[in-house]
Amino acid sequence: MLSNRMEQAINDQMNFEIFSANIYLSMVSYFEDRGLPGFAAWMRAQYKEEIFHAMKMFDYILGAGGRAKISAHDAPPQDWESPLAAFENALEHEKVVTGRINGLMDLAQQEKDHASQIFFQWFVSEQVEEEANVGDIVSKLKLVGDGGALFMLDRDLGTRVFTEPVE
Repeated sequence: MLSNRMEQAINDQMNFEIFSANIYLSMVSYFEDRGLPGFAAWMRAQYKEEIFHAMKMFDYILGAGGRAKISAHDAPPQDWESPLAAFENALEHEKVVTGRINGLMDLAQQEKDHASQIFFQWFVSEQVEEEANVGDIVSKLKLVGDGGALFMLDRDLGTRVFTEPVE
């Protein structure tokens, strides 16, 4: 059984994951408009991953006897100065998510909520991967600039597919 405080905290994060998904969906549109379908495909997979995270939390709340509550979200950004700026924004956002996940783990430890600690361990590991993946693309974009290599990177990013983890 979740404490009221833990239930509210997970609900807040679940809704933040939905907001995160909306940011990435907005980036899909931005990249499509710029003629970068590979970048758009990468962000579409990222969108699906964030929705998966939100649903994982949704199901956890329900399974632990709580009530999942969907809230309103602010509109995400619509434009970025460049593909690099979009990915830098994504990296900064993932760092915020990491801090929030770490805060949830801290709360679970304070409340001696062992089930939630186990649940959040997956997200702690996931955030290490998230930051590394986006950080790698930021590094590549800094190397290629806006020249012809951007076309090749677009093609490479277009190969990303979201595959739901097997648990």
